[in-house]
Amino acid sequence: MVMVSLRQLRYFLEVVDAGGFSAAAERLFVAQSALSRQISELERELQAVLLERSSKGVTLTPAGRTFVSEARRVLTDLDGSVALTRSVARGEQGTVRLAHSSSVPFAGALPAALHAHLQAHAGVSVDVSTLSSEQQQDEIEAGRVDLGLVRLPVLRPAPSIVCEVVARERLQLLVPAHHALAGKTSVSVAALAAEPFVSVPHRERGGLSYRVAQLCQQHGFFPRAAAATSRKATLVHLVAAGFGVAIVPESLGALAGAQVHRVALDDESASSEVALLHRRDAGALVRAVGDALRVAIGASTGRDA
Repeated sequence: MVMVSLRQLRYFLEVVDAGGFSAAAERLFVAQSALSRQISELERELQAVLLERSSKGVTLTPAGRTFVSEARRVLTDLDGSVALTRSVARGEQGTVRLAHSSSVPFAGALPAALHAHLQAHAGVSVDVSTLSSEQQQDEIEAGRVDLGLVRLPVLRPAPSIVCEVVARERLQLLVPAHHALAGKTSVSVAALAAEPFVSVPHRERGGLSYRVAQLCQQHGFFPRAAAATSRKATLVHLVAAGFGVAIVPESLGALAGAQVHRVALDDESASSEVALLHRRDAGALVRAVGDALRVAIGASTGRDA
């Protein structure tokens, strides 16, 4: 293995640019003997003579002319890598991998805030995907995702991940347009005991369906599953098709079309929380994007946690 140091590359290029060892040593603030020794070690490592020495200075050999361009390229690439690394560390450049639960719609204020942040930080980009709360935890722990937006609760929280509540949002009822409750302005959760729900909780996952089940259980019943169910945003379409009802955050209900009616819930506890997930050792780049999303979520829900 060839062992060439960065110092040797810089010393070699300085000798070439200065036209000799004496001038190069002055520029580098090193003894000429030390400089000469470094160049000799470089030539010995490369098994090639790079410089012809004479009383008039130095001249590049054919091997030296080849090596000088390669040495400049290596140092230029290294300087660029250092600058990029420092920029990423300051949160000025890089890609942030963002995941969100389907119950935290990436619409309205969220993409608008992200767009504004990226316009102000031209070197930053964001890759957005949709994952369940538990999948987000796993991916963030593994380093494949940087930021997560989840609907609480998150089951089995990971100690290496910060789960920061960023907003509290009211829940509302979605019913098909022809449903008997469609004309109501508000209803109690207790009145929904006999209704089929198009979303029911998974025994190993938290999120919106789990929170809705908690709310129903507070009123003495567990949500009855409709013939077709979903724990994704597609539950809105199932309501529109008449399969049953759903309790969703207002931000998700806002995406429903004319075939779905939104009904307020009387219960004071009919709310849910949105949380931001990231590793405890997240860098400045990730934290800056997280700050922009935190502000946007608070603005879109109208209620900061």
